Amino acid sequence: MEYLPNGYTLELAPGTFPLSTDSMALAHFAKLPRNARVLDLGSGCGTLGLLLCSRCSDCQVTGIELDPAAHEAALENIRRNQLQSRMHSICGDLRQVSGGFSPGSFSCCISNPPYFSGGPASRSLSAARREDCCPPEDLFRSAAWSLKFGGDFFLVHRPERLGELIALAHGAGLAAKRLCLLRHREGGPVCLILLHLRKGAKQGLAWEEWCLTGADGAPTPICQEIYHRKDEG
Repeated sequence: MEYLPNGYTLELAPGTFPLSTDSMALAHFAKLPRNARVLDLGSGCGTLGLLLCSRCSDCQVTGIELDPAAHEAALENIRRNQLQSRMHSICGDLRQVSGGFSPGSFSCCISNPPYFSGGPASRSLSAARREDCCPPEDLFRSAAWSLKFGGDFFLVHRPERLGELIALAHGAGLAAKRLCLLRHREGGPVCLILLHLRKGAKQGLAWEEWCLTGADGAPTPICQEIYHRKDEG
């Protein structure tokens, strides 16, 4: 059991990823408008939805997840946290959202997708690690279909895929507006990128850098914000 801000809890299905820096950083990076209607593409056990609901009391999150076990865990997480009026999980293929939603149904999309396009599959986590069922071109196509004009898509990924991701997003009508480079330690390599895309926007990219620990190994202020530790002694 993972304990989230404001009293929420997360239980993971067997074989799924634990709560990670990826999800925590992405949920902090995402800036939601008031009364946001969010689509979580590849939602797993509902981790991002729970994190967003714990922070934004007026958002509604719909998750779409291909794995039945993760979907069932998401339903249980929704029930346990009494979020039935604000969170929903659909067991389905994110590549087929056009069959389930009208175009422009959501003000925001969010995704923590598989990072790897090839190589050996993990026996226990192959679907979560490899993009066989979630190639980035399909991910962007689904986000573009689901978003209203001017809607935002927030994504976490590996830094070596940045150029490819921006090009594919542009082809789907999503412009890169904000980029964050995340390092685990000061002076270390960039380990993750956080990307904010907008449907129908003009080109123009702002960027920032986050570092989780300083040279002395102590958590930085942004790390404390991401993990909600600002009030800890």
